[in-house]
Amino acid sequence: MKNTLLGSIYLALAASIWGGMYVVVKVVVDVIPPLELVWMRYLVALVALFIIGLVKRQSWKIHKRDFLLIALIGIVGNTISIVTQEYGTMLSSAQMGAIITSSTPAFMVIFARLILKERLNIKKGISICLATIGVFLIVGNGNIDVSGQLGGIVLLVAALTWAIMSVLIKRVPSTYSPIVITTYSILVAFVILTPFVLKGLSNISVPQLTHPTIWGGLLYLGIISTACAFILWNRGLQLLNASSGGLFFFFQPLVGTLLGWLLLGESIGGTFWIGSFLILSGVLLVIKEKNN
Repeated sequence: MKNTLLGSIYLALAASIWGGMYVVVKVVVDVIPPLELVWMRYLVALVALFIIGLVKRQSWKIHKRDFLLIALIGIVGNTISIVTQEYGTMLSSAQMGAIITSSTPAFMVIFARLILKERLNIKKGISICLATIGVFLIVGNGNIDVSGQLGGIVLLVAALTWAIMSVLIKRVPSTYSPIVITTYSILVAFVILTPFVLKGLSNISVPQLTHPTIWGGLLYLGIISTACAFILWNRGLQLLNASSGGLFFFFQPLVGTLLGWLLLGESIGGTFWIGSFLILSGVLLVIKEKNN
């Protein structure tokens, strides 16, 4: 039960941080193009992770047999998923970005069944149904611009690949620290993206980068949303099974929609709070589940 509660807290914090990320990305992406933004946030994250590793005297050794799996996590999750998230958010809205990618839990249940052979019991099924209905209530009655169909498709790819990555993390031996998994997977993505961003970096306006909103947003994306949130997510998935852990991803649209309304002036529907209540109810069912 202790592991369930701790894992729940870690996953809820990570998803809430990512909910706020969509608002920050929507602002920063006006100055830094999506691909370059991902690369820069990873650079900041790697510096932060290296410092955290030094403070905690982290061992960076990994077995050769596990390197391919961690590299695959970096390619699928940290490269494809994050890049498509940035592009999709740019083409749509902060609300749509948070909401469409909230389909991730459903994909995680499917992949957990196919890859990890996890069983879906009645309580998990009810939890996912409640949270999914909550998301639809938040979306269906909000004045959300759905003209960005391409953005929606791109965000769906982000949700699919993130679900695959989250399930793959369960295949990594629990003897590895979340710091190690996070650092190496981000490093893989950073190396892959570097050749594609070198030319684009020269086109970014340096004076605009010095604006507090932009560099502050970049620090948030790199340190909080990437380094810290990824560690929390990876650790939470080590403590819960993949199908239960995915449910906490619903905190992302809840926080993302609320902050989009508060900070960007995006509309929310009258049933937002009802949807939020259903999402939290579904999460509470998982927290109370003893057999994880």
